[in-house]
Amino acid sequence: MPRLSSRVPSYRKHKASGQAIVTIAGKDHYLGPHGTAASKRAYDRLICEFLQSNRRGTADAEATTVAQLANAYLRFAKGYYVKNGKSTKEVDNIRLAIKRIKAYHDVAVTEFGPLAFQAVQRALIDGGLALKTINSYGGIIKRMFRWGVAQELVPAHVAQALGMVPGCRKGRSGAREPEPVTPVDDAMVAVAIAQLPQVVADMVRVQHLTGMRPQDVCNLRPCDLDRDGDVWLYQPSDHKTTHLGRARVIFVGPKAQEILLRYLVCDAQVYCFSPADSEAKRLAGLHAARKTPKSCGNRPGTNRKASPKRKPREKYTTDSYRRAIHRACDKAGIPRWSPNRIRHTAATNVRKRFGLEAAQIILGHSRADVTQVYAERDLARGSEVARQIG
Repeated sequence: MPRLSSRVPSYRKHKASGQAIVTIAGKDHYLGPHGTAASKRAYDRLICEFLQSNRRGTADAEATTVAQLANAYLRFAKGYYVKNGKSTKEVDNIRLAIKRIKAYHDVAVTEFGPLAFQAVQRALIDGGLALKTINSYGGIIKRMFRWGVAQELVPAHVAQALGMVPGCRKGRSGAREPEPVTPVDDAMVAVAIAQLPQVVADMVRVQHLTGMRPQDVCNLRPCDLDRDGDVWLYQPSDHKTTHLGRARVIFVGPKAQEILLRYLVCDAQVYCFSPADSEAKRLAGLHAARKTPKSCGNRPGTNRKASPKRKPREKYTTDSYRRAIHRACDKAGIPRWSPNRIRHTAATNVRKRFGLEAAQIILGHSRADVTQVYAERDLARGSEVARQIG
């Protein structure tokens, strides 16, 4: 594969023939008589294709290796899978999938066929990966080869052949099948809450009452709340299905409102649940419980580093939220559970009391093409459920 070039190939005259010529990726392209409008149009077309290929130029698809394809696809993914100016986790998933085919990196893409793909599947199964993970990596590899076809890096028949290989099937492939995510018992939630800092404990309570995703509770800000009615409406600015153009409305009832009130006395753009705020409250609690007279020992703040390597952030991430819950579970001596299971618990409770349709509304499991009539009905039904459960 030709190397990337930072300059645009120039329009030149071939003295021997009098034709216009341009050299792209080491290959000469004759454009017709020099100086003619037709030759300049041909030059513009080739340059557009050169820039569209990320300054890579056209390549011999038969000679492209899997490593060259993988590197080109990863560069594309870093610019495509971006949210709020940062790369999404899909980029990390692509990087992991590429590592799984490392044995084939020096092989031409034309030699990576269905049998090679099935060999990769078998290696992942023998490696103990879960069924869902294996199929996810397989889907990324197939998608990479389809992208390569569009970039003229892979012959079309190669991607078509890989598409014929089915994913691993449950109960038929030998792949590890983990237990499905189940609701966490309310009693275990209460035990963990007793060991959590106040801020994280309130995050768990709010999520338990509203059924929102962990990402939604971490991203909650006062400006995202519509507090006009008796049931507040929380519309996250960024959520799981933002890229699909779907709106997400979370209903916040009276019980959740009571918890949130003390976190709304701040700037509208500031996140309600902050690790920095949690740490400040922890230190304040230690100071209040201090038995040593203030005239003795360390004064508050004197035994801390002036520039610590790690400072509390202004916002919880789903990972830090989960780790806080795991630490509380370990401290309480109960099996670990993760915050996504609280959502399952909320769904179970709503479904038992109000039915499946109400649970779908509360959790936001709606399609983008529902009519306005259904949208109005969903808002009314969701508000009624939130009004009763909190």
